[in-house]
Amino acid sequence: MSFYKIKCLIIDDDPFIRELLQDKLDHYFPDIEVLSTANSGNEGIQKIIDCKPELIFLDVEMVDMTGFEMLSQLSEINFQTIFITSYSHYAIKAIRFNALDYLLKPIDLGELKKAVKRFKAHTKVELRQENLSIALKNVANKNVANHILNLKTQDGDLRLVLNNIIHIKGDRNYSYIYLKSGAKKLVTKTLIELEELLDSKGFYRCHKSHILNIEHITSYTNGNFVQLSQSITIPVSRRKKKSFFEWFQSYQVSSE
Repeated sequence: MSFYKIKCLIIDDDPFIRELLQDKLDHYFPDIEVLSTANSGNEGIQKIIDCKPELIFLDVEMVDMTGFEMLSQLSEINFQTIFITSYSHYAIKAIRFNALDYLLKPIDLGELKKAVKRFKAHTKVELRQENLSIALKNVANKNVANHILNLKTQDGDLRLVLNNIIHIKGDRNYSYIYLKSGAKKLVTKTLIELEELLDSKGFYRCHKSHILNIEHITSYTNGNFVQLSQSITIPVSRRKKKSFFEWFQSYQVSSE
């Protein structure tokens, strides 16, 4: 009795990871067929063209190029991607910022099962590819203020241009995102999680309950409050006062 199999590729420059992942897929996922493997980004591009996979497991940092650089060279993307990476803070932050799926090396079977389950849960191909398309645009766009933050919510994906965010207020396990349109969005992420996602993107947690956007600061004089767009005033905690002022000054110098 035959049944449909998901066509899959593994692209990673580490032979041990390629062999380990293929072995786990062969043994535990009878509905996934590994058509081939590739040991570089260049070889991966050719294998994608030849094999037309539905799913690829892609190394974030290969010798010849990054996974994002490889994907950006494709004329079209008709597959889902699960990234695989060593514990690289930069790589993981980029993946989480764009709401993409990933696995840490060495591949844990339990995490692999969860990732495959998430892949199968996304039944609409267009929705599967949209996050990746946005991620590639973010990588190519040098103006960080125009990057799009992708957040999972109970109502689906919430995509926000960073420049449109004035500030974020934390409320226990939730956060309210205030936009320059006047709208307010509730997300099920803590302020700590959002602080990590927005690190080095022009945002600063100036208070235990507040993260603000440098693009919307209208005035600050090293006091206890900072003035934002739309006449919004945000407190600066006493222990953050010195570091916040130094951060604010550094941005002013870099923009001159």
